[in-house]
Amino acid sequence: MVVRRFLVAAVLLCAACGASDPSVMTPVPPPASWARDIATDRLAKDETFRTDADSPLPKAARSAFKGLPYYPLDPSWRYGGMLEPYEHPERMTIVTTTGEARPCERWGRVRFERDGRVLMLQVYRLLDLPARPGGAGLFLPFKDVTSGKETYAAGRYVDLEGDEGGPYTLDFNRAYDPSCAYGEPERFQCPRTPDENTLDVAVAAGERGPAHE
Repeated sequence: MVVRRFLVAAVLLCAACGASDPSVMTPVPPPASWARDIATDRLAKDETFRTDADSPLPKAARSAFKGLPYYPLDPSWRYGGMLEPYEHPERMTIVTTTGEARPCERWGRVRFERDGRVLMLQVYRLLDLPARPGGAGLFLPFKDVTSGKETYAAGRYVDLEGDEGGPYTLDFNRAYDPSCAYGEPERFQCPRTPDENTLDVAVAAGERGPAHE
């Protein structure tokens, strides 16, 4: 396990070093088990949605549920590199889908290359949740050209994977809808994506969600 973590870190650091700006994330090739691991995780999520008492699906829809829809896997949407933390994170609020305000801070940013351009997303910490180290304690919502057309209008979320201080993996193939997207938004307090995290490209990766149907 230690050797595997070292190799992953080495690959991500080399990806960052290869960019013209080492703080810009670059695509990194996935491991051999990547597609299989994602398929396994998606099947497990479908089963949870179908059978768990706390499933975000309405009860009446669970028996007929056939699984969540996704874009085809695309390794070019898998990035590795460093997150840029801000020296003085700015306190702010994020509005939820039910209109509530949740306290957070603009903690840092990620920049990544796409089609010869450098795109940027702000990274937040939700201050009403217990602090957790590394990527697990960070919140990265985003909207893009597909939002409200092929994906959930309030935006999708994607997790940063990595230990405290990085390097991190940012894999849009694992982007997912908030719980509010599945038919009973009044049950949840899902943070909406701030306008500043709207990308002017189509992120055709990850979960599509009910909107495309």
